[in-house]
Amino acid sequence: MAMEASGSAIVLILLLCVHVAHSFYLPGVAPQDFEKGDELKVKVNKLSSIKTQLPYSYYSLPFCQPKKIVDSTENLGEVLRGDRIENAPYSFKMREAQMCNVLCRVTLDAKTAKAFKEKIDDEYRVNMILDNLPLVVPIERGDPGSPAVVYQLGYHVGLKGQYEGSKEQKFFMHNHLAFTVRYHRDVQTDSARIVGFEVKPYSVKHEYDGKWSEKTRLTTCDPHTKRLVVSSSTPQEVEPKKEIIFTYDVDFQESEVKWASRWDAYLLMNDNQIHWFSIVNSLMIVLFLSGMVAMIMLRTLYRDISRYNELETQEEAQEETGWKLVHGDVFRIPTNSDLLCVYVGTGVQCLGMVFVTMIFAMLGFLSPSNRGGLMTAMLLLWVFMGLFAGYASSRLYKMFKGTEWK
Repeated sequence: MAMEASGSAIVLILLLCVHVAHSFYLPGVAPQDFEKGDELKVKVNKLSSIKTQLPYSYYSLPFCQPKKIVDSTENLGEVLRGDRIENAPYSFKMREAQMCNVLCRVTLDAKTAKAFKEKIDDEYRVNMILDNLPLVVPIERGDPGSPAVVYQLGYHVGLKGQYEGSKEQKFFMHNHLAFTVRYHRDVQTDSARIVGFEVKPYSVKHEYDGKWSEKTRLTTCDPHTKRLVVSSSTPQEVEPKKEIIFTYDVDFQESEVKWASRWDAYLLMNDNQIHWFSIVNSLMIVLFLSGMVAMIMLRTLYRDISRYNELETQEEAQEETGWKLVHGDVFRIPTNSDLLCVYVGTGVQCLGMVFVTMIFAMLGFLSPSNRGGLMTAMLLLWVFMGLFAGYASSRLYKMFKGTEWK
């Protein structure tokens, strides 16, 4: 009776605590609602390339700059990844489309033209962030059996090409950006949440009449005359003393994708940094070689066991042949045992870090929206797993009859 009474009391206490329970969002993944006309803060990130693997700050190139450059607070993982998140000069208003906005005008000199050419030649991409979503470029594919649209992270600074009828290679700048912000609208409150951030880059040699001023209207991109940029038929060349005018469009499209599922599209991302052919090739070679070694060992072991079974006398059984020749080496202390202990401890540290990281990832603590979270978690777990690595190394060292631990 006493046990039943205590159990009932515990259940009653738990039920009383239910009404004061609160749910929470994991850090960095809380949704944000925007009303029509709210300002959206666009941020720029590092310039990245799959050819050099060396990131650069966005403002290391003479792009258009805001009045004051403000660095965002970054965690340890973002710093180790090379992220440099800063404010951008782009001005977005929620659900208010903008066409042919002039950002700035830049005249290149020899140094800046060379810098742009180097980044274009190394296939550098510009990365941006809106509401914690990275900027992507949609790429349509006509292959049967594959997704109709895949996404590329960031847009290229420019491209290389030749004019028709010429063999001389030229460098062209992507100076017009057509942004598309996808949002999911709440019918009851009319507020919206951002679920997509896309861009289509164009290279356009802008033209205008008269002298340049802040109120100058472009003849190549003017919403009043319904002349918009839809192609790169007249590209902007990168050369010293060339004038480059940076412009952008912003379009808002309602989407049926809910906020909780907005990262699903990134699973279709065409990530060129993953060299699948090399990975599969390496795995096949490892499996092939492992199979050959296993077959040789099994045949040798089978032959020795068959020979032992065919022995007729006790004297023949006592003769050391085959695998019996190595029985004295099984428990012999190896040379460089100290180094082996260190290697075993490091292996335990690596395996422990990977195992716990996978558990956290499956539980949802390492969300992709929490930039740098994976790198930070792995680094902290690596330090913590040093305890188990030290224990494994010391136990093995003691088993090898080491004396330096006393």
